[in-house]
Amino acid sequence: MSLRLGDVAPDFQADTTQGPISFHEWLGDSWGLLFSHPADFTPVCTTELGKTALLKGEFAKRNVKVIAVSVDDLDSHARWVPDINEVNGTEVNFPIIADENRNVATLYDMIHPNASEKATVRSVFVIGPDKKIKLTLTYPASTGRNFNELIRVIDSLQLTAYNQVATPADWKPGEDVIVVPAVSTEDAQKKYSDLRIVKPYLRYTAQPNK
Repeated sequence: MSLRLGDVAPDFQADTTQGPISFHEWLGDSWGLLFSHPADFTPVCTTELGKTALLKGEFAKRNVKVIAVSVDDLDSHARWVPDINEVNGTEVNFPIIADENRNVATLYDMIHPNASEKATVRSVFVIGPDKKIKLTLTYPASTGRNFNELIRVIDSLQLTAYNQVATPADWKPGEDVIVVPAVSTEDAQKKYSDLRIVKPYLRYTAQPNK
């Protein structure tokens, strides 16, 4: 069965380029970004892992641990990483899971047989400190992910997890947010001095904690 939002992210043990891990223990109290790529020594994946490494500081600011998974083995990863570093002018600074037995891919339903019977699709899972899945995305092998968009989504997830707000279409950090329907207009007016009522169910305020 496919994993759904709010499900506990399956725990697993695996070998990675930074040593063996137990996933939940490795996450600790951090947020997590788990993403799969179809295979080592492939062009789109080389750009994606490089971009992830370049964004290390952005993920760290948000208390997000990043980890990639491939159905290739550790030896293959070790031979591929220098290419990623060279092409992107960076150093891969996060673990890559060796999943040659497809244990993680199966747990997270990363292999879609109608797309490929062997390789994983480009799956993304954002996992909260409570170990529950907050976001899932699936891209085809031919389309590289927008990692700046993933950071934007994490900003929204973290903001809305700790405040009674939601983010509107195309929202970017620092822009106004929406007060959730669970908060009455009377309570919202007390809480937000700048409350802007467009419709009884659509009420804007400045981003909290900004």
